[in-house]
Amino acid sequence: MAEQFARWDKKAKIIGLRFSNVQEPQDYANFPNYHKDPRSRHFNLWTYIDARDAAQAIRLSLESKLTGAHVFGIANNDSVMTQTNDELLDEVFPGTKRKRPLKSHESLISIEKAKTVLGYKPQYDWRKT
Repeated sequence: MAEQFARWDKKAKIIGLRFSNVQEPQDYANFPNYHKDPRSRHFNLWTYIDARDAAQAIRLSLESKLTGAHVFGIANNDSVMTQTNDELLDEVFPGTKRKRPLKSHESLISIEKAKTVLGYKPQYDWRKT
């Protein structure tokens, strides 16, 4: 529908932000519990977004000069898990094919469009907190 509305009004700006598991800094204390059962966090491929970075994405969207309809995945650069992505996928989704080699803890939800189009740069990483 957003794309259709944007076709009707060439000046319209409609931005959808798909936030992945918004967490506040105090929530990071719960992350070690997730490592015990990888299936407990598989619903979003073990990703998260710090609330402060979510606010950044909102600000960038509002300030952008974009027109039309756009959807962005908003997550952190890394996962909530200590296990590697390959270990997690092999355990929870056996036989999953990889289109490319995965970095150990990279977000499995792509944030590349948000980075390149909005200039989004996650700043808050639970591993460094």
